Amino acid sequence: MITVYGIKTCGSVRNALKFFKDNNIEVEFFDFKKETPASDKIKSWVDKSDINILFNSKGTKYKTLNLKELNLDSNGKYEWLCKYPMLFKRPVIEFDDKVLVAWDEEVYKNTFL
Repeated sequence: MITVYGIKTCGSVRNALKFFKDNNIEVEFFDFKKETPASDKIKSWVDKSDINILFNSKGTKYKTLNLKELNLDSNGKYEWLCKYPMLFKRPVIEFDDKVLVAWDEEVYKNTFL
């Protein structure tokens, strides 16, 4: 099963969901606005990807929390992701014990089609 993590108002998440729908690929959706992923889930994503790819340092939440001033290391980024899922670069796609982060149509075509 493929799980898409994100928020429905995010353009990248909408693109990913549309891609899956257009290609008749069934997915589950996990809404960061309604739920926070467990810390062990986030740890597994970090292990399978890269904290610097997962952590969105360009988003609104990052700016409103003034995180740039903290000059976060990997552990600091992980701790903030556990508290504020809106800091994730979206979408986070979990499938076949793998993780794919962000929207890139070509990567999706090569991975899922």
